[in-house]
Amino acid sequence: MIEPDRTEWQVRCTFNAFCKRVLKNEAINIFNERKQRQAKEMTFSDLTPQEENELYTLDKQYEGEEGQSFQVAGKKITPKLLAEALRTLPKEKRKTVLLYYFFDKSDVEIAELLDIPRSTVQYRRTSSFKRLRQFLEEHADEWSD
Repeated sequence: MIEPDRTEWQVRCTFNAFCKRVLKNEAINIFNERKQRQAKEMTFSDLTPQEENELYTLDKQYEGEEGQSFQVAGKKITPKLLAEALRTLPKEKRKTVLLYYFFDKSDVEIAELLDIPRSTVQYRRTSSFKRLRQFLEEHADEWSD
């Protein structure tokens, strides 16, 4: 086996020492960053009730039903009534309506998602609207109390 000459050996040793030093310094940096982060962090159980309340906000849009109802053809439509109307739909039709209106999917996109023909999506959607309209017309007065 051929022995490397002295300068090549010194270069290898120097590079080896350099690599080890870089790794050691990087490990020290990571350790220090974790230590600093842990000093700033606290567990939820250590928070006061006031601090806990500052961590989140509540959407009060649907809190009192009075301000959220609307009138259509003289009938009062409330969020509860609308939710109940959606619950009366068969599962397949409800999925179609929700994907169309709440997820802004087109008939083609819904057809691909559900692996059904586009015409079926259109039929489900339009027949669902008829069924929803009928339910709302029949039950609007019952739910307006």
